[in-house]
Amino acid sequence: MNWPNRLTLTRVFLAPLFVFLFLIDNTYARLAALIVFVLAALTDLVDGWLARKYNITTGFGRFMDPLADKILISAALVAFVALGYARAWMVLPIIARDFFVTGLRSLAAYKGIVIATSGFAKAKTFLQMVAVGVILAFINLKTFLPIWGVEWAIFGDPRVLTVFDVMLFVTMVVTVWTGIDYLIKNYYLLKGMLS
Repeated sequence: MNWPNRLTLTRVFLAPLFVFLFLIDNTYARLAALIVFVLAALTDLVDGWLARKYNITTGFGRFMDPLADKILISAALVAFVALGYARAWMVLPIIARDFFVTGLRSLAAYKGIVIATSGFAKAKTFLQMVAVGVILAFINLKTFLPIWGVEWAIFGDPRVLTVFDVMLFVTMVVTVWTGIDYLIKNYYLLKGMLS
């Protein structure tokens, strides 16, 4: 068990902690959730950097690293839907695509093949992290600034949710497209299973 893999597993364990803290209707719990999410996102950057720098990539890491991202992002998006900051019809295709690709990777691993993460899929993960990070930051500002006597009209402006919708819609389109790309490039795996 090398350090990149340890960091990947840490991200998996941080996901349920993030959801638990985020769904508590408490100012400091929400702030703690933001901190947990940022820490989890940083583990994603650091584990990849360590793996490349010291050339310690493993089959486990190539499989678990994107899965850990999916668990973290899916947890955040479901929490946003629960609190009315995201629309379910945008979130469901993102989660469905991510679990479809995970299934495809599992099938490939069963056949002794490792499906590496494409550059386009890495861009998709970046978009997802940014969207989640922006919404989390907004929720925390909306919670904390009034305590400090700061009132911004933007917090009650319905156009903010429209901005979130646009961000998540773009993220959904890119996410679904990467799923189609994986399917096209790895169709032979499914064809072999069905034949």
